[in-house]
Amino acid sequence: MSPKLDPIDRRILDELVADARLPIAELARRVGLSKTPVAARIRQMEEIGLITGYRAMISPIKLGLTHVTYVELRLSDTREAALKAFNTAVRAIPEVEECYMIAGGFDYLVKIRARDMADYRRIMAEELSALPHVHSSSSYVAMEAVVEHSVLPIE
Repeated sequence: MSPKLDPIDRRILDELVADARLPIAELARRVGLSKTPVAARIRQMEEIGLITGYRAMISPIKLGLTHVTYVELRLSDTREAALKAFNTAVRAIPEVEECYMIAGGFDYLVKIRARDMADYRRIMAEELSALPHVHSSSSYVAMEAVVEHSVLPIE
């Protein structure tokens, strides 16, 4: 169930998404309220789980992680125990940026961020192929990021 957000809640979220380090006093000035009700609204959005945390956004490019590959993985076993074993193991691979269970012609779609093709090849051979119940894979190398949103539209 989606929480009911009024226009001020949406403005607060927009401002926090743009700069999560914005002082409450400045945030309050921008949304036209005093500090106390703004802080209460933020606390309420945190309590209901709408705001799940605050973090620094780090550029993978500046870290030299310029190689992005999407990997389709097919499992040999898709019973619950096998899925749980796979899920636990894939979470332990630091180069896995995203992993989704898919309804379709394969079981998981994994986004890998690596330094280069040689680094990806190592990750594929030593990490992904060794995951529990992996039967086969197909890799798709990204040539360019055309749209990359890390922010959801607030409507």
